Amino acid sequence: MSEKKKLLERAKNHYFALGLGDGASYLCRENMKYGLAKIHIVQEKLGFEPNATFLSTPDETVTRNKSRWKAGFGYGGKLVWGSGKDPFIILDAKPNTCGMLVGGIDKLPNPRQLIENITSYRKDCYIDNINIDWDFAHSNHFIDLFEVESLKLDYNFPKYVFIVHGSAPELCRENKKGMGLYFDRSKELQSISQRFDTEFGCLHVLLDSAAKEYYHFYQYAEQFSKNKRRLVAEAIFGRFREICNVTHQGLLNYNELLLGCQNTKDANNNIFPIALKADLPGFLFEGNENLNDEIIEVSGFSKRAENLGVMDRLRGSNVLPHGGGYAFSDFLKVKEVIEVGDKRYFILEMRAEIGNKICSDVRDMEFDYRGKAVVLRTVELQLGQIIAKLIPKFVLKI
Repeated sequence: MSEKKKLLERAKNHYFALGLGDGASYLCRENMKYGLAKIHIVQEKLGFEPNATFLSTPDETVTRNKSRWKAGFGYGGKLVWGSGKDPFIILDAKPNTCGMLVGGIDKLPNPRQLIENITSYRKDCYIDNINIDWDFAHSNHFIDLFEVESLKLDYNFPKYVFIVHGSAPELCRENKKGMGLYFDRSKELQSISQRFDTEFGCLHVLLDSAAKEYYHFYQYAEQFSKNKRRLVAEAIFGRFREICNVTHQGLLNYNELLLGCQNTKDANNNIFPIALKADLPGFLFEGNENLNDEIIEVSGFSKRAENLGVMDRLRGSNVLPHGGGYAFSDFLKVKEVIEVGDKRYFILEMRAEIGNKICSDVRDMEFDYRGKAVVLRTVELQLGQIIAKLIPKFVLKI
């Protein structure tokens, strides 16, 4: 076996999959091997144990961010590369403080009034003297309004709830408050980062004081993002009851990163949204401490995790999906990955069993969003319990 194959095999062993096993899941797993392999190589160069892990959630899928995908990262899971205390941050996964606020209201708003409120709000709004970007109609960001069907008497939910899903694009580049979140949009961040070249491409990291400075800025950015969602919610819906406001793409500490999943130790009241397709119900979940030993064993992780010395990461994962994730209807799995230059080409086995599709940039592929299967899988894995069903009333992509 060649050295590169050995490195990829090591990376594969550090990937723990809880996804649905569809085409998007397989794409995530194949691409993520390259990201993990790069991190392992850099860990060794820095004197750390090469043991970075990725635990995927039921919405395991691709990322449509071009540079993140090219760097070897998927979406829908938790990436861990240390104890959380070592000042060592990986930039290529691109944390952006994306999250969802769930707010409750008692009356169903008039659509015209909502549109007028949005139009008025977008004209001129600031937080900390930073002009707010309206990103709630971009990509998969949205503002949705639901009628609540409560499934657990312990919670006294309002009749209607809305979800505000967005991030902080204002802070991805250099700004008044700091260096920016994205290394490929910030010259200042590039100047303090270290680049490591590996067999699978480069990796950009921050160490020591640079990592501490970045993490301090990240914490500001995450709070900014949460405040922005609150401000938007109030401007559109008026007074509301905040049910939760949780991040699903961001740093937990120096060495743990949520890549499109939620941390069940995040919310003060332990409530988390899972939003599916626009024409399907959403759900509110009560999160569990997970994974438990039974699920680890049934999932086939026990022996491997013990051999790798990462069992504590699985037991303390505490993850929930945040949505259905991107899905592709025309292929079943990845047959092979071919590397040419600095690009990876994925040979896909078609559902019709005729021919193969070859892709590199997943943004060019037609996609849909998964449905309730992600929710059922979440319950099956005992990651949490459903406490409310959300019936769609309005989807605002404005």
